[in-house]
This record gives sequence, structure tokens and C-alpha cells, in this order.
Amino acid sequence: MTGSDYLQAQMDALIQRVDELESRAALRDLVTDYCLGFDTRNWERFISIWHPDAVWEIGPPFGTFHGHAGIRQAVEEVLYPVWRETHHLTSNLRLTFRDRDRARGICNVDCMGATQDHVVQMISATYTDDFERRDRVWKIARRAVTIHYFNPIPGAALTAPS
Repeated sequence: MTGSDYLQAQMDALIQRVDELESRAALRDLVTDYCLGFDTRNWERFISIWHPDAVWEIGPPFGTFHGHAGIRQAVEEVLYPVWRETHHLTSNLRLTFRDRDRARGICNVDCMGATQDHVVQMISATYTDDFERRDRVWKIARRAVTIHYFNPIPGAALTAPS
């Protein structure tokens, strides 16, 4: 290996490492924008994380939704009519790259919410994501939700401080 070949190999490796670091930041932002978009009911933020042909497998009792139209249906017809407010918190995000433009993510989520009839619920779940970079942009291609528990908290109220 010549000196210039060695330098080129080092540059290629550095570019790959920087690309992965930038990709990890972009993927973390997608996971965060899911929570922020849903909780603040910011549709543009929420839908921007999904590829147009994405699949959202929310699981029982909600179902599976396909593409932007299906995701809109899930949000507007299934979820928002139930929830007065939600507060998602994701943690333990673990990212694994399958190749340069595909990654898998898994994280825990805890969500505190109040239904339209003011019943406070605590939900714990795991999100498993398939991320794809298309046209140089990372988005979610598939999110599978595994709900561990979905429980009311008797006597609890979500009220602003006075």
C-alpha cells in the first residue's frame, strides 16, 4: 500500500465515522420529534419524521397504519379523540446500523396522559424503529410499538401549578 493509498483509506474511514455520528444525531432527533410533535399536537413536526410509505404498528388495541394518510387517521381519528394531553419520555435509545442508509433503533417510552374524561393513564412501551436514509434524509420507515402496560392512576390529576 502506498502512502497516498494509506491516506485515502484513513480519509474514507474518517468520513464514514463522521457520517455515522451525524446520522446518530439525526436519528435521535426523529425519536425526539415524535414525542414533541405528538404531545404538542404539531402535525408538521410529527409527520415530518415519517417516510411517505411508513408503517406505524401501534399494536393492540389501536392497530397498524400505513403511509401518511394512515398515520393521519391514527392521530386524528384514533388517538387524539381519546387523549386530552400526553407527555412522552423516551430513554435508552440503542442504534444499530445495518448499512450506510439503514438503521434499527430500540428505545423505552413512558407516557403520562389524561383522557378526555380526565382519567390519568401511565403507559410503558418499547419502540422498535427501522430508519432509512433516502435522498440524504433520515426518516422512520417502520415503527413497531410493544405496550407493556397501560394503566389508570386512580385519584391522579394532571393540573398546572398554581
